[in-house]
Amino acid sequence: MDKHILTQLIKITGRDGVLATPEDLAVYGYDGTFEDHRPDVVVLPRTTEQVSQVVMLAAAERIPLVTRGMGSGLAAASVPFSGGIALTMTRMNRILEIDEVNATAHVEAGVVTADLQTAVEKLGLFYPPDPSSNRHSTIGGNIACNAGGPRCLKYGVTGDYVLGLTVVLADGRVLRTGGKCIKDVVGYDLNALFTGSEGTLGVTTEALLRLTARPQFARTALAEFALLDDASRTVNAILSAGIVPATLELMDETAIACIEAAMRLGLPLDVEAILLIETDGSDEAAVRREMETIDRICRERGARQVRAAKDEAERASLWRARRSVSPSLARKAPNKLGEDITVPRSAIPETVRRLKAISAKHGLPIVIYGHAGDGNLHPTILFDKRDPEQWAKVEAMAAEEFALALELGGTLSGEHGVGTLKRPYMEQALGPVSLEIQKRIKAALDPVNILNPGKVFPE
Repeated sequence: MDKHILTQLIKITGRDGVLATPEDLAVYGYDGTFEDHRPDVVVLPRTTEQVSQVVMLAAAERIPLVTRGMGSGLAAASVPFSGGIALTMTRMNRILEIDEVNATAHVEAGVVTADLQTAVEKLGLFYPPDPSSNRHSTIGGNIACNAGGPRCLKYGVTGDYVLGLTVVLADGRVLRTGGKCIKDVVGYDLNALFTGSEGTLGVTTEALLRLTARPQFARTALAEFALLDDASRTVNAILSAGIVPATLELMDETAIACIEAAMRLGLPLDVEAILLIETDGSDEAAVRREMETIDRICRERGARQVRAAKDEAERASLWRARRSVSPSLARKAPNKLGEDITVPRSAIPETVRRLKAISAKHGLPIVIYGHAGDGNLHPTILFDKRDPEQWAKVEAMAAEEFALALELGGTLSGEHGVGTLKRPYMEQALGPVSLEIQKRIKAALDPVNILNPGKVFPE
């Protein structure tokens, strides 16, 4: 990076806000995938004004700028393939206001999701979006990818809770959208436009988020199925009975084995699948009745056992197991490609069967787990990237996974985003007209293409 640019960046953020040693650059060059590329400089702003000045400098000098949170993304969206500035938002980590009357939280983009959840729950409030990375992902990153999580089935995704945003545009101007009003249909929905845009349209620095009342009661159970097909069919049976659990998660035998090897929780190793199911609400009797109905449905559909958590410690243990699926897979292979295709819930059984067929065809494991209740599955291919033959298979298998999702009326991503990994399939998923319109929006908001260049759209 040119010394003149470094000097200007230091003037904006202070010397401790600019990192340029090889060691520092390496740390900010990767995310939760196997991709990596070093930026030319790392900048850590503390205010929206500093972000604005950095963006203005980047625009004037035509420097690529990639916004980062904690780097937990799973689509390589925050990897700075074009070098330039890695604008890292982790120092903007203040909860600015929790408004109990209006049930809102005003936060900076670098606030860790779990920290916000803990803060509002102390006041009897609830922030439902809960990506599995909630202890090491930020609100800004969640908004950039419109993140979801296990509770999406009942409560929805991040975008359902965004009431307002502070966004620095590509020319450095600061845009503020929305507010605390429950209803607001004045003009286009700019909250929705920037949510899920993966840092390609602007830099989100603050967010106004909707909160709800914290559920007072919850019941959690683990259902064991000898057959994966029975487990996937049970998902639809539960939802068709008119029950909407807070969560309805599926894990196959490989996921179970990896979790058990890592955590020794006593999970069954002689079944093909388990369902982790939770109901919650403010009426204890209603929550209990829902779980009793779910227990009956699971047994009728082939569950050999349904174990209810006896206390909060056991419930927490079950959720620790679910959230550890992805990291535990490292025991099986040095690399993994975790996708998040989404299909209509009626297609879940067929999707699961055909994913296993893809695995058998190519001879590499596909681990199946995810948010089965809303059709968002995470088929994860295990492989060794050092082996060119395996990498060629992975590319073919990923293409077949995406084609399968689209054939069954689904889509490429439910919560991870597009980044670079799904770009080749965008036109197939959206069609040329939709793709052209989205490219025109990008060109209108970022005419010199400095904001996360090379992401989302196929080149």
